[in-house]
Amino acid sequence: MSENITTTEATATVTATVTDTDVPRPVTVDAGDPIAAAALGIEVMDAQAATTYLVVATVNVRSGPGLSHPVVLQISGGSRVSIICQKPGTTVNGPLGTSNLWDKIGNQRFVSDTYIQTGTDGYVRPQCA
Repeated sequence: MSENITTTEATATVTATVTDTDVPRPVTVDAGDPIAAAALGIEVMDAQAATTYLVVATVNVRSGPGLSHPVVLQISGGSRVSIICQKPGTTVNGPLGTSNLWDKIGNQRFVSDTYIQTGTDGYVRPQCA
């Protein structure tokens, strides 16, 4: 399955183009529908219910914490994400510097911390198991 994701904080929706069949189709998931979001492997939380962090530039989301893991979707700069946990992985040179810290944003969904404005170079969430 391949998805291109954009989020709109004001409407709290996620729009994905899913290509798990021969015909790509757009899917919109409301933040109030965690079951539909989970079907896409995305953890969507209401901005008021969880801390969200700014994605500073378009970034590939990978299935694990490193560049050797496949890209599973892409998040546009300006989007906001919730971080479940963090763990070390491949060192990345990104817009916010160089780090080996990766942020888990969903089931098998990891983003280099160098693309997420957390306000620190260290952990802001617990370390992933």
